[in-house]
Amino acid sequence: MAETRLYKYEPDYVVRPGEVLEENLETRGIKKVDLAQRCGLSTKTISQILNGSAPVSPETALCFQRVLGVSANVWNNLEANYRLFLARQKVREDLVQWDDWTKRFPTKELAERGLIDPKSVIVETTEQLLDFFGVGSVQAWDAKYGVLQVAFRCSPSFKSSRESVSAWLRIGEICADKVNCTSYSKTKLMTSLSKIRGLTAEDPSVFEPIMRRLCAEAGVALVFVSELPGTHLSGATRWMSKDKALIMLSLRRKRDDHFWFSFFHEAGHILFGGKKNIFLDEMNSWTDPEEELANDFASYTLIPRDRYREFLERGEYTITSVRRFAEKQGIAPGIVVGRLQHEGIIPWNALNGLTRKFELVEACN
Repeated sequence: MAETRLYKYEPDYVVRPGEVLEENLETRGIKKVDLAQRCGLSTKTISQILNGSAPVSPETALCFQRVLGVSANVWNNLEANYRLFLARQKVREDLVQWDDWTKRFPTKELAERGLIDPKSVIVETTEQLLDFFGVGSVQAWDAKYGVLQVAFRCSPSFKSSRESVSAWLRIGEICADKVNCTSYSKTKLMTSLSKIRGLTAEDPSVFEPIMRRLCAEAGVALVFVSELPGTHLSGATRWMSKDKALIMLSLRRKRDDHFWFSFFHEAGHILFGGKKNIFLDEMNSWTDPEEELANDFASYTLIPRDRYREFLERGEYTITSVRRFAEKQGIAPGIVVGRLQHEGIIPWNALNGLTRKFELVEACN
């Protein structure tokens, strides 16, 4: 997911204001004591400015302008650049202690996506990560991402990396910021979901742009972001603001039944979950009430409860019967197959010819 990024020129050396001042004094044959008298300053203060231990204040810059003929703006800019350089050096020295933190992130993959600038010096990578997350320090990152309120749905055999998950979520945030949405409306979302359900038998080239547009019209940014190493996520849901929600799908599983169930599951969290939580589709117990509600919503939105029960009562699970039932419900047959397999009604290797595998384009408008 490459994007155009601006790289600032940040040299590892900056001219100290005192160096420029010293050159001007030598050129003009002015001694420190004379400059001090003309500016109403002590000789000690001039000496400190020369060696960089004292700043050039705006008032002093105006004095230098009058005495030396060098614009006050020049002195102010020299001082600002010098102090910023010192501050950056101090911050970089402090960041050295966070090398282990930096190494826990999938920096190689983030660099490949053009999200950070690959660096050979680890402290520079640490700075890149802070820029990527939009935080001023590692402590600030920990405050924002370290105590995520999460709910998981998938297999407890997976174990996600907190750092990888936070990076994946941040990509989603960046993508969602680019999606223009109307204010969230539950009624509009329900209408959009009904229309999206009718697209499950279509190819990705057809349903992908339509479902993203329909979600945006309901106040939901839908983004597709492939997983990072250590995430093991199928999807996630969160609120960007009180009027804008985000659904992320990782494209982790390529079968249509997994894709559609994950989408409607996440949509269920938007409709019925709290706005303060982040729901990650991974590790939590199936007994979690909010997860069960989202599971039921996905299951019975895709295949209505009564019609599914009638289908089971017939007890016929053939290619013809499943395809006919799916066509009658207006959904892809792979969704029916996935449901039957998940509930143990048919083996995992049965009727897989009715499922579809597809590659979705990673979308970050």
